[in-house]
Amino acid sequence: MKELRGKVAFVTGGSSGIGLGIVRVLAEEGMRVAFTYRRERHLEQAMEQLRSRPGLEVHPLKLDVMDRAGFARAAEETERALGPVQVLVNNAGVGVHGLMEHATYEDWDWVLGVNLGGVVNALVTFLPRMIASGREGHIVNVSSMGGLAALGSVGVYAASKFAVVGLTEALRTDMIGRKIGVSVYCPGPVKSNIAESGEARPGHLARSGYSSPEHVQGAPPPAMMQHAMDAVTAGRYVLEGIRHNALYILSHPEFRDVIAARHAAVLAAVPNEPIDEARADSIRWILSNPIYDRSA
Repeated sequence: MKELRGKVAFVTGGSSGIGLGIVRVLAEEGMRVAFTYRRERHLEQAMEQLRSRPGLEVHPLKLDVMDRAGFARAAEETERALGPVQVLVNNAGVGVHGLMEHATYEDWDWVLGVNLGGVVNALVTFLPRMIASGREGHIVNVSSMGGLAALGSVGVYAASKFAVVGLTEALRTDMIGRKIGVSVYCPGPVKSNIAESGEARPGHLARSGYSSPEHVQGAPPPAMMQHAMDAVTAGRYVLEGIRHNALYILSHPEFRDVIAARHAAVLAAVPNEPIDEARADSIRWILSNPIYDRSA
């Protein structure tokens, strides 16, 4: 989508961190932006920042992205207040840090419920509406560098973010030849409040294996946040990704070597044997995908 002015965006988890950076950048482009929040404190801080930028049109909505009925209500309210959504940014995310052997069922259900389930709920809510409208549109799913490579002891988080990458690639495949672009944003460290994500954890999922001081829920090392990317800068990468319909939006070149190493390890594991031509012919339809060579 080249022209965004006057169009409507919906951003989950938009009251802090990357989400707020995206909200601000899109609104400064002239978009009418609905965004979701969970905590009143973050909303107050977000609105203070947004009001300092004259002329921005934003509409906050309180929503737990695991609440499917709430998503439907949020979609209806957004359409009444701003109009049909043409840009959907699935950003809301949480995390836990520590070895997977300590994870409880509740840790898995919470992280997967927000990071993956929240994307699923948004797509079920908005994608049919976006297609039916016949308008040009774009969907950005926010994953992580931890969705491209297993980095650190964050297995529960990585599982959810790897899933978001695969989901996005499949969605882009589904949208070939249609008017809806699809991107996945995989950032490295960005200044955010992810360390506070446990504050909004539902009571029925409260039992965690990561409650000791060395396993603070979602808390990155202090030095990481000190040198993390500014959220507005991250938001500008997302804006450019939407404009150019980029499949992958990457903003942190520091991770180039580890991504290359992972991909090289995958390729090196492919057997160095002659191809079974009969078998290849029987699965030819899944042996290539134009999204990977930038032709779709």
